[in-house]
Amino acid sequence: MALNKGLGKGLAALLQDLVEEENKNESAPAPQKSAEHGAASAQGANIRTAAGEKPPEQAANGNVSEVELSLVDPNPNQPRKYFDDTALRELAASIKTYGILQPLLLVKFDGRYIIVAGERRYRAAKIAGLSTIPAIVRELSPQDIKEIAIIENLQREDLNPIEAAEAIKELMVTYKMTQDELSQKIGKSRPTVTNLLRLLSLSPSVVALVRGGKLSAGHARALVVVENREIQEKLANTAVLTQMSVRELENQVKLFAVRGVVPEAGEKPPKEKRSKELKDMINTMKRVLGTKVKVIGNDNKGRICIDYFTRDDLDRICSLMDSLKNNNPHS
Repeated sequence: MALNKGLGKGLAALLQDLVEEENKNESAPAPQKSAEHGAASAQGANIRTAAGEKPPEQAANGNVSEVELSLVDPNPNQPRKYFDDTALRELAASIKTYGILQPLLLVKFDGRYIIVAGERRYRAAKIAGLSTIPAIVRELSPQDIKEIAIIENLQREDLNPIEAAEAIKELMVTYKMTQDELSQKIGKSRPTVTNLLRLLSLSPSVVALVRGGKLSAGHARALVVVENREIQEKLANTAVLTQMSVRELENQVKLFAVRGVVPEAGEKPPKEKRSKELKDMINTMKRVLGTKVKVIGNDNKGRICIDYFTRDDLDRICSLMDSLKNNNPHS
């Protein structure tokens, strides 16, 4: 029976087993294989049986099965779109030597199987020439499938920030989830979810640079505050060409905010002198409002900027402000 309420306790435990120490498992040498058995999973389940034998599918209790590779299809809604060819070939070489050390998670559909978790292993297995793969077959709802695919990639940090943001937004839109609900589902803090979603407001050319790995998530976050897309793209291209660090790009953005013109590469903004009291106040506002708060200026003159990234975010901040106002006896 398909699960209907997201990640239940059993499913969460299964997911943890599947993704825990994934990178280590895929590259580390396996235990010595016996003549009768191949590699075993971390839980001790046999992945390969005696030659010519395949265990029956037992989806109910999560036993590992051998599934014909030709019957397995990638998930069309897989959040991860880019797979490094070199890394796949390296994994394929490891699989030829040690086998697949971590079973895939599949769902059965119309006589075939769709990958929920493990597409990288599937692709490498095809390169390695395997005819079967170890897998756990489960009955899952479409929402469960989407959540697990996102969580597996996020926990292993396999998604680039744009892929992660797009996958998160799709979950929110498709299943009418708030940022708070989603952060609990995927095990990430709400500010992390918010910061990822902000990246989708970048210009298409800057998104392409982030998606292609030419700019990091830190670079992207620094550029989000630049509303003028032409300036945003100019700063992004300069950052790529001169190989700016995130801190250097942040300095460039600060200079632009003060002067209104794009600064010379490498130019540093003058250091603002701010009192401890002003810094403490900004930190308090960040905690209370649960969002990014920045100050441009000093104790005598400047601007305080409070970020919001969705209508829900704005409504939440407004509710907090109303609550503070209603609790103020002098208002």
